[in-house]
Amino acid sequence: MREPVSPNTRRVSRSAALPSYVYHPAFDRPDATKAFAAKSLLDDPVDYSSRYMPDDATRDHARRMHHAAHRLHAARTPADRARWQATYFALRDRVVLGNRKLIYRAVRRRMATSSRADDMIGDCHIVLIQAVAAFNPWLDIRFSTYAYTCLVRALSRMCQRLSADWLARALSLDALPDGEPRPRPSGDQLASTGSLRLDEYLRDDHPLLSDREKVVLARRFGGDGQAPSPTLEKVGRDLGLSKERVRQVQVSALDKLRKALTPVGSDHLTR
Repeated sequence: MREPVSPNTRRVSRSAALPSYVYHPAFDRPDATKAFAAKSLLDDPVDYSSRYMPDDATRDHARRMHHAAHRLHAARTPADRARWQATYFALRDRVVLGNRKLIYRAVRRRMATSSRADDMIGDCHIVLIQAVAAFNPWLDIRFSTYAYTCLVRALSRMCQRLSADWLARALSLDALPDGEPRPRPSGDQLASTGSLRLDEYLRDDHPLLSDREKVVLARRFGGDGQAPSPTLEKVGRDLGLSKERVRQVQVSALDKLRKALTPVGSDHLTR
């Protein structure tokens, strides 16, 4: 999320717990504190949490935010540090709230039909916060353009990680998917291929899975293959759990089984 810095500005890296910021020579002028005062902005009755912040307002907030960070770095007393830190975060949060519609626009473009869209929105809020902190308001670049580019790139990386994770889970043990179960092979088929029966790991005395994992797998994959396997939602209702929680328990259990059903995992269990 780095951007080119104009000749009269430079980026100052954070020190310890202090935020990084974009330095401008105007910060050192005698009237800088008055020129970059944020009190009038923060007292503005406009509620940017429910409406879009225009680009000129975003740019103005960002300049004052970077000035507050500059003063925070130079503060010598706890009172000054607390005052400038509060100003910095108040301005930053207003920019984030005023531009968060960019998140939903980016997610709709990249993840419109994905069940993980809600998770992506949460992750994208972090990306937007980072974009606000890194944005140079003295450049001739609209914040919306800069931040939207950051969000789309971040979503692309997230999608790649999800795809890699899905492949890692799906290819290691094809008979046990993370989602809806495939038709279960008959006992004769399992025996003929030398595969280990799932029932072995669902015994009460087998230590591999927790009791909850055994119950979830037994309900999801333990049928006779004649009737359709119950859905995550139905299993959740029966067990008093949410659909997502059942899915998490199932994924955890299947990960353990995949490791156990590899040659190394099997050798380890028989020792």
